[in-house]
Amino acid sequence: MKIAFISTRGIPNNYGGFEQFAEYISVGLAQRGHEVVVYSPHFHPYKENNYKGVRIKHIYSPETWMGSSVGSFFYDFSSLKDALKNEKFDIIYEAGYTSIVPAYIWFNVKDIKYPIFTTNMDGLEYKRTKFNKWVQKFVFWEERMTVKHSHYLIADNMGIHDYYKEKYGKESKFLAYGADIHDNYNEEFLKEFDLEANNYYLLVARLEPENNIAMAIEGYLASKENGKRPLIIVGKTNTPHGKELVAKYGHEKSIHFVGGIYDFNKLNSIRHFSFAYFHGHSVGGTNPSLLEAMASDCFILANDNIFNKAVLGENALYYPDHINVTNLLNNIESLAETHKKRFIENNLEVIRKEYSWEKLVDEHEKYFLWLLEEYKKKTSKP
Repeated sequence: MKIAFISTRGIPNNYGGFEQFAEYISVGLAQRGHEVVVYSPHFHPYKENNYKGVRIKHIYSPETWMGSSVGSFFYDFSSLKDALKNEKFDIIYEAGYTSIVPAYIWFNVKDIKYPIFTTNMDGLEYKRTKFNKWVQKFVFWEERMTVKHSHYLIADNMGIHDYYKEKYGKESKFLAYGADIHDNYNEEFLKEFDLEANNYYLLVARLEPENNIAMAIEGYLASKENGKRPLIIVGKTNTPHGKELVAKYGHEKSIHFVGGIYDFNKLNSIRHFSFAYFHGHSVGGTNPSLLEAMASDCFILANDNIFNKAVLGENALYYPDHINVTNLLNNIESLAETHKKRFIENNLEVIRKEYSWEKLVDEHEKYFLWLLEEYKKKTSKP
């Protein structure tokens, strides 16, 4: 098979969840003998044309001077144009839909018989509170257009799968993200942040409103844990919401904004040695940072929503608001004694059985082969 991955920030990953996914899945498929191409913006620091057997196509993106909100539309358009005009792919995998829809409409993808288009629908993007109401309406329109134009849909969470089934009557294939269980944790990494093992809280997220960082902070500040164990927040602070959070809470002695960490050995070690881990994501599907936390032996406190519960089940403590965060933290010692060991063991078993990268490479390969078989059935009918 010849497969393209479009609309990521390129590989190797130095950005986020889709890029981590694209790296693992593309390399895994290439190792199985498939021809795999990942489209990458020209400003990605990796400039080679091949990465572990995956061909990289460097496409000019005006994001550097137009900003990502507008520039990503042009980048995705150029990527799809190249994929259709200069390559002969069997499968085009679209990572998210919010910047590809104009290109889908321009090239009238719904009427293209081949290659086969499948789109990962990510989260409920129109609910992201970083968007004003007009942008939310536009993104909701994009969602409807993607359902109309893409040949197939992928959901990375059963909550997302059920949403598209109920709202549009359209099936989607459940294919999750992955994580590897680690065993090379290094306590030395803690020294850089002046941390002690098992004596701090951790939150890893993009600093956006829908990730409910303020909810965790407010709950923490009002609890008995404020001043006892610090709250460490990992994520780039140069977003508009990130700047607001730093301006509001940066002076608090127990709140430490440490920026983004892209050395995964370091980040996984910091996860592993935390006393407890906050996961506040509320509108996405299966979030990669949640899986990494599960794989790193974290004791997880999670925002109470269907997406997080679809992954964690009963193996986390949940909070719907900052008051409940405070209540959890005020009783954290007894809760940890009762639940921590069992939650960690159960989550590790879930990662082994459901979310290993090898399993997910296998599932994606089977899915892509199924798409080709379905195409052959349709075209072979008299």
